[in-house]
Amino acid sequence: MYISRIIDLNAIVGQKSVLLLGPRQTGKTQLITHTLSEEVAYYNLLDKEMFFRLANDPTLIRKQVAAQKPKSGVVVIDEIQRLPELLDEVHLMIEKDGLRFVLTGSSARKLKAKGVNLLGGRARQLTLHPLTYVELGDKLFDLRKSLNRGLIPSIYLSDDPRADLGAYLGTYLENEIANEASVRNLPAFSRFLTTAALCNGQIINYSSIASDAQVGRKVVAEYFQILFDTLVATELPAWLQSKKRKPLETSKFYFFDTGIVRAILDLPPTKEKSKDFGDFFEAYIHHELRSYIDYCRPNTTLHYWRTTTNHEVDFILGGKVAIEVKAKAVVGEKDLQGLRACEQEKLLNKYIVVSLEERARLVDDMFLILPYKDFLNSLWNHELIEAREEI
Repeated sequence: MYISRIIDLNAIVGQKSVLLLGPRQTGKTQLITHTLSEEVAYYNLLDKEMFFRLANDPTLIRKQVAAQKPKSGVVVIDEIQRLPELLDEVHLMIEKDGLRFVLTGSSARKLKAKGVNLLGGRARQLTLHPLTYVELGDKLFDLRKSLNRGLIPSIYLSDDPRADLGAYLGTYLENEIANEASVRNLPAFSRFLTTAALCNGQIINYSSIASDAQVGRKVVAEYFQILFDTLVATELPAWLQSKKRKPLETSKFYFFDTGIVRAILDLPPTKEKSKDFGDFFEAYIHHELRSYIDYCRPNTTLHYWRTTTNHEVDFILGGKVAIEVKAKAVVGEKDLQGLRACEQEKLLNKYIVVSLEERARLVDDMFLILPYKDFLNSLWNHELIEAREEI
């Protein structure tokens, strides 16, 4: 079953080349096969024979494409990070032959080492995330299923998601970590991965994580960079604009998918009203916000805010909208404390609580309590932040 994605690849590649990044199995290849015409030159670097021949002679791709002359003028190279040396040939074919490329990758690590900036402004960089609420629609979307399985397409729709999540982790450790020689000590990285999963959605404390994972602080910093480079985690920076209350400056981090976190920790299905339900609900909202920004508002910022006196707001969108996430059917006054403290700074223009309540309501003409589906519809309908408000 193919679920249509928000990214309009046809429209983008009609104008310029595309570097399409995203964690494994987020649907990059499916997006290409379901949206681009068959009249493209296609190279999959997971094909061992193809990989061997191009690794032996990168100029071979230029010769083959010249002979093939794809009618669409588009060349697709899947998993470009496996052979970043091809970027020299890609650059040449863009410049000399006017070809457009779709380059996909599940790791930016080797591309950074090679210098993906070689393409400069010749290719637009996009990130493909797991499925979103708006892509699934009301008929296919299920909140509890999303929190437990995650939203990687093949796993969300799987008949055996637990086994598939386990296989995904094995593939990640083998292909992204071991095969690319990112770490020399795979058991140590596996221990770190478990400790990091326990800290999902929390402020990064390198010293504490180093102690729990039984590795040095410097090694932990390197391991986190591997998570960011292989696109399985992202940093959420602190919002530092507040003046009345001193903000913390350390970033939070989130894994890209709740199902992966649950698989790393081997957790049973979450239940409503449990603490981990609330934690994963917040992580899910982070996924929707991050996806919306990357797909629709690439210049919009996303932060969190926490003060030295422990006032906190989960997300600050575009420097204008404060968003608190509460997995509660009834949001109480205590749940508004962070937003009230933030409002006293007089810097933002909207204050929202994303909740499990059934109907939207307004508190003190200032704080909007929204059912999560109402919030997601407002987000994807571009009602939360206007383009002119972006920072």
